[in-house]
Amino acid sequence: MNKAYCLLILFLFILNCSLDTKTGFWSQSEKLESENKPLEEKLFSDAEIYEKEFNPKLKIRLKKNFKKNSFVNNLLNNNGVVEFNGELKKVSKYKFSKVSQFDYYQPELLITEKNTLIFFDDKGAILNFSNNDKLIWKNNIYSKNEKKQNPVLYFASNQKTLVVADTVAKYYAINLNTGKLIWSKNSSSPFNSQVKIFKDKFFVIDFENVLRCFSLKDGKEIWNVKTEKSFIKSQQKLSFIINNNKLVFINTLGDLSSIDIETGNLVWQTPTQSSAIYENYFSLKNSDLIAENNSIYFSNNQNEFFAIDERNGVIKWKQTLNSNLRPTFADGLIFTVTLEGYLVVMDSRNGNILRMTNILGQIKNFKKKNIKPEGFIVTKDKIFLSLNNGRIIIIEILNGKTVDIIKIDNEKISRPYVLNNNMFIVRDNAILKLN
Repeated sequence: MNKAYCLLILFLFILNCSLDTKTGFWSQSEKLESENKPLEEKLFSDAEIYEKEFNPKLKIRLKKNFKKNSFVNNLLNNNGVVEFNGELKKVSKYKFSKVSQFDYYQPELLITEKNTLIFFDDKGAILNFSNNDKLIWKNNIYSKNEKKQNPVLYFASNQKTLVVADTVAKYYAINLNTGKLIWSKNSSSPFNSQVKIFKDKFFVIDFENVLRCFSLKDGKEIWNVKTEKSFIKSQQKLSFIINNNKLVFINTLGDLSSIDIETGNLVWQTPTQSSAIYENYFSLKNSDLIAENNSIYFSNNQNEFFAIDERNGVIKWKQTLNSNLRPTFADGLIFTVTLEGYLVVMDSRNGNILRMTNILGQIKNFKKKNIKPEGFIVTKDKIFLSLNNGRIIIIEILNGKTVDIIKIDNEKISRPYVLNNNMFIVRDNAILKLN
């Protein structure tokens, strides 16, 4: 009886405490909750986009250290310093039927080891052009129904073989010399990434965020690595680098994974986005990954630029820059262009911004016209930047100032490519050659 009486007294005491704001227990809890709330809001708030010039008078000179075969089978994606000194005055065209999904996907021009150019038309026909404006061969392996789906093609090649993966879940190999089909297979999911060949294997990522490794000889799948799926399929083309027998790729959620090429085993994985912000996944657009000096560099349109240790996945540094363009590493410097039109030069060791200059400021009402940068290359003394309104901006590296704006087209054009001192630009119905 005494035990039951004691329990009743204890219950009434607890009940009284829970209703009594004078005890300070619940008011302290509310205080802690109030203190934590601003911290949560700060954690998930968007970083302010920096739109001011910084150190604009700083002079920068690059060494004449060109990257050989910058656009040919580049496993690290870093184009470095490109050898080009043309004036962009003469234009010739390789025409084809208009690629209807050119604005939504990011198809790339392939420059082969044989110095030829590979692209495709709206029905999936592969076009192999020589450097002197001649069509070497053309081949279309798609059925009538597949052609109606307007497939987007992604390429990789070695000396003998062209590998193709597409957005209608096909992948196949073509004889690079003759254009004849070697083998063809279907996948469970469409592809939307770079394709890379390494020794007797090739690699590609599908829409389900699955990295797949195939045999170059017959297309048989050797292994695959599944990562977390996004709720909505993004049209953002994914990228990856291959170095030291490891493959590092990024999925649509912003997760970086390092994979052992021989076994397909996970070496490390690093998330770069909060798992709590699901609404950002569909709008997230990452730049291509590039790798130099045991570091991986990339940025996104969420105002983040990362340097990741290639060996262990540790974030070395993070800078607040808003760009989904492929950056460039040259002479210990990182070059990028923000979506707001600023050329940024950073110290690759710590991410410190050395100089930031407004390169689109002289274009009248460029914000109102929704002008955006599409991609750039770095030469020994200039940067060539393409825009979505068909213009190329030429920028002096020395002072970061725009020296010329050249009209190439009236619509979206690709980033520049260079072969034998000729610049190539892709639009939705032609490859443009400039020198």
